[in-house]
Amino acid sequence: MALRNLSVLIVLALVLGFSPDTAAAQYVSMETPSVYLDGIGFDVSVEVKGDTLAVRAYQVQGTGAPVTVEQDPSDGKWSASNVVVSGGGEQVVTLLRDGVPILEQATREIPGWFSIIPPLIAIAVALIFKRVIPALFLGLWVGATMVVGLSFTGAFSGLLNAFQVYVLNAFIEDGHASVVLFSCMIGGMVGIISRNGGMQGVVNHIVKWANTAKRGQVATGILGIAIFFDDYANTLVVGNTMRPVTDKLRISREKLAYIVDSTAAPVACIAFVTTWIGYEVGLIGDAMTKIDGLTGSPFGFFLASIPYSFYPILAIFFVFAVSLTQRDFGPMLKAEIRTRSTGAVLGPDADVDDAALNAEEAKPIKGKPQRAINAVLPVLVLVFGVLIGLYATGEGDSIRDIIGSADSYKALMWASLGAVIVAAVLTSIQRIMGIGQIVEAWYTGLKSMLFAMIILELAWALSAITSDLHTAPYLVSILGDSLVPGLLPAVVFILAAATAFATGSSWGTMGILLPLVLPLTWAVMTVQGVNGPEDMHILYSAISCILAGSVWGDHCSPISDTTILSSMASGCDHIEHVRTQLPYAGLVGGVAVFLGTIPAGFGFPWWASLLIGMAILLGVLKVFGKNADDHLPDVIKG
Repeated sequence: MALRNLSVLIVLALVLGFSPDTAAAQYVSMETPSVYLDGIGFDVSVEVKGDTLAVRAYQVQGTGAPVTVEQDPSDGKWSASNVVVSGGGEQVVTLLRDGVPILEQATREIPGWFSIIPPLIAIAVALIFKRVIPALFLGLWVGATMVVGLSFTGAFSGLLNAFQVYVLNAFIEDGHASVVLFSCMIGGMVGIISRNGGMQGVVNHIVKWANTAKRGQVATGILGIAIFFDDYANTLVVGNTMRPVTDKLRISREKLAYIVDSTAAPVACIAFVTTWIGYEVGLIGDAMTKIDGLTGSPFGFFLASIPYSFYPILAIFFVFAVSLTQRDFGPMLKAEIRTRSTGAVLGPDADVDDAALNAEEAKPIKGKPQRAINAVLPVLVLVFGVLIGLYATGEGDSIRDIIGSADSYKALMWASLGAVIVAAVLTSIQRIMGIGQIVEAWYTGLKSMLFAMIILELAWALSAITSDLHTAPYLVSILGDSLVPGLLPAVVFILAAATAFATGSSWGTMGILLPLVLPLTWAVMTVQGVNGPEDMHILYSAISCILAGSVWGDHCSPISDTTILSSMASGCDHIEHVRTQLPYAGLVGGVAVFLGTIPAGFGFPWWASLLIGMAILLGVLKVFGKNADDHLPDVIKG
């Protein structure tokens, strides 16, 4: 009898153990954020470990209504979007199957304003102490501690997680690793063409035309526009190529970094055929699927938004206005005066790992010919290699579609490797250097990139922290209630700019805000009855303001990867680059918002706004700008 009862219990246990809900729990896992902000939605990823389950039957529930788990067609991953938890303290997020709970995970509330503390700490410390690595480290540590919990043990765990989780994940992410590798390869190429005399040969030829500071700056701006297809390639090629030229013409590294930075992302975000197009159009298309009653192609909406991209257009215009008038103001004027008067392209306290390229082993070998072809050909291989790589990795029927969907990281990897090989072969067959010397020159160039790569890794890690702390959704929630139809685009610009400035990522900001803001903009337009064809300029302007505001914030943030790359490629102290560029970007951004975006939001012609904005910028240069050469004696006396 006892044996029979035991058998019944075993069978019952087996039946219960293999019930549908228990089996589901064995096959499905859920990843929820460690912390939440009260009433602000977040995404929950769900992983299916078996293919026998009806995944569409799953829902995730916080303290609000259940949210259906859906698959992202782009990567095949399953998640529930905009799960809301409120009530304070520790709450539970539940995974349901057919309404039955099968998994639970706890999450902990933090005050909303906590989410902006880590980037604000990093930005403030970087600007005050002019040391970006300690600033990023401190922001990273504080953010990781907030995720774990504010306590003594939490601070210790946060310190460990800052490196073993966030820095490590930042490095192993495919796109990030590609940026590090092709940046180092380009640095190695620069080391070779500097040592073999090719770079000096280019400098000698360019200086024959660009023999003045004005022409040198204009030439740098033109080259920046010419390499329009990718902001990373633009920054690294233009900065490294023009640095010897601008040094010889006594143009400050701060001015070079400004020109490089201002003709990189602003050009790439509005050009028709760039590596940005696929990403931008994809986000617009995804947002359009959430809007009822809106028809048209995503690419058509992108094209329609370009005339309203006031900041990128005016930023490019201002580069040439400053270069042609030779007028500067603020910290940039002081930097130009220093360089013109002393020849010091860097300030006395500059923190730049420039020793490798300025060392004796990086200078052209004495007694060897300085042929420009030894630099031009590797750079051309780099440029056209990127274009060919984009074409090879892209898909579509038109060049625009192909490049827009291409893998820019892979293209840059291929191109940078090809450029190094060509530079090495040219050097070897002309007997300028032996194999050992070529490797040493390559390593010398690579070393000059290491300092910036450390900064870049920490910036990426901090960006991941801001994602875990829900920084961007919090900023959206703050400004969301203030949206009014005519002012919608301006508020969107400010929101995107603030988010990109705090997170240091224009692409991250676009990826977060486009799916959120476009449906919100259309909803406000619909409720207030301004969603007719004559009102579409509001939506077009809102699209452009997400892109333009993201670029402005990325352009000004000391923790931005493109700003860091601009400093690195130009050999400029990173904080000095941010400090000297900020007044220019702030001026252009203010003009773009108040004389471009706001009037356009109320129906003022975009072309008239652009003309007025350009006139105002020229007027500011005329009134407040000074030529470093003309005013040098007065400033020195003062």
